[in-house]
Amino acid sequence: MDASRERIITLLNANFHQPRASQPGAFCCLYFPTFLRFSDFFSMNTSLLTLDDVLHAQTRLAGGVRVTPCAPSARLSDLAGMEIIAKHDYLQATGSFKERGARNALASLTPAQRARGVIAASAGNHALGLAFHGRELGVPVTVVMPRNAPRVKATRCHTLGARVVLHGDTYDEASVHAHALAVEQGLAYVHPFDDLSVIAGQGTLALEALLAEPDVDAFVVPVGGGGLLAGVATVVKALRPEVQVIGVEPAHAAGLVAARQAGRPVRTATLPSLADGLAVAQTGAHTFAHAHAFVDDVVTVSEDDLALALLAAHEAHGVTLEGAGATALAACLSGRLSSLAGKRVLVALTGANIDPANHARALRRARVLRAEQIAA
Repeated sequence: MDASRERIITLLNANFHQPRASQPGAFCCLYFPTFLRFSDFFSMNTSLLTLDDVLHAQTRLAGGVRVTPCAPSARLSDLAGMEIIAKHDYLQATGSFKERGARNALASLTPAQRARGVIAASAGNHALGLAFHGRELGVPVTVVMPRNAPRVKATRCHTLGARVVLHGDTYDEASVHAHALAVEQGLAYVHPFDDLSVIAGQGTLALEALLAEPDVDAFVVPVGGGGLLAGVATVVKALRPEVQVIGVEPAHAAGLVAARQAGRPVRTATLPSLADGLAVAQTGAHTFAHAHAFVDDVVTVSEDDLALALLAAHEAHGVTLEGAGATALAACLSGRLSSLAGKRVLVALTGANIDPANHARALRRARVLRAEQIAA
């Protein structure tokens, strides 16, 4: 961890004067916006991560998770009216950033927990990440999925060596069953987003991005349960507190927007979305606490915005992103972040696990929308 920490501090201080490495605790303290009272955190009954937690995670992930490309995109920048620097984390082995948190959670287990194994409720990328890295680390993995989960993902988890249990008709029903099995069988439950070890693992994406591109004005991140946003914001506000951290949710599943309005996590209605991987009804306690402390803004995007972002990514880079993976880009292209015009913006492109037929349908829809915009 020390070598990794020194590399980050040296690089960032070579380019910027704040925060200074000579200031005690400058790189492992908490950043509190002026509107936040420190006492607010006592009522949340949760803990906040520090940069050190993410650096420990980076050490655990070394050699097990890919360091993905992070580079400016001229074509996306022209479309957005800002300099887009894309972090291509859909290039992980299972096609999603979720591997980071999954592997860190598995690597953080005690020997007894590793021997007994872990369990999670997931019908998507978290399940794939646990299955893949469970096999790599020799940790038995059980995944509980609702009966209507995509068969291709259930099959892939099984192929990777996970035990797949189909239960219930919704994620909530699968989650209740997974928790019951965890108690009954003595398994460690790995939450897909509201787990500090998962959040710390996701934060390594920001470490890599800032090492590659430290001179930025904002970091735009997709939001479902908020694990990635929490991890990214922890790192950014420790290393570059002046950089804006902005979360983006689909309007059909705006759980964090609702939580910020209520001042606490609240359950919200969700509608079917192209960004199905972000369709979470309620943000977590840990993720909300981090968002409350570190995140500057949260915006929403429409289904049309998502389709147009998939088309833009496909035409600019030839990539097949899933809706959730293109959500941050959608906000940049839609005009909802007009305050970032002309600025340098890191954008997390986070997943590429989408049914080919659904992707093709989204591109057709986007081309129609674009033609209508041009004609208007």
